[in-house]
Amino acid sequence: MIGYVTLGTNRLDEAAKFYDELFATIGASRMFDTENFIAWSTGPKAPGVSITRPFNGESATVGNGVMVAIAMQAPAEVDAFHAKALQLGGTDEGAPGVRFENFYAGYFRDLDGNKLNAFCFTKD
Repeated sequence: MIGYVTLGTNRLDEAAKFYDELFATIGASRMFDTENFIAWSTGPKAPGVSITRPFNGESATVGNGVMVAIAMQAPAEVDAFHAKALQLGGTDEGAPGVRFENFYAGYFRDLDGNKLNAFCFTKD
């Protein structure tokens, strides 16, 4: 259902480097790259995540309660993705671990304060 999610940024070049390195760990690369908009995906028919300078020219702000969740296959992948985000300058919003039943997730914020998580289900 989701095609892509866009996050606002005030630091496009720094954010692009952050996401280039972070998404490379899961095989995602740039699918669009313009002066004000960059998007990553694992393939042409897979969902994506993008960053942009706001169209109205005002500062990007973080949406309270907004979060982008990145699907992983196993807890070790969640751990590695979360650790990479922190290594790249992201901030911890909740270390990886079981949140409920078979849901395993780690939460972080990017360089602009946008909240993301990496998650997986531990049982089918």
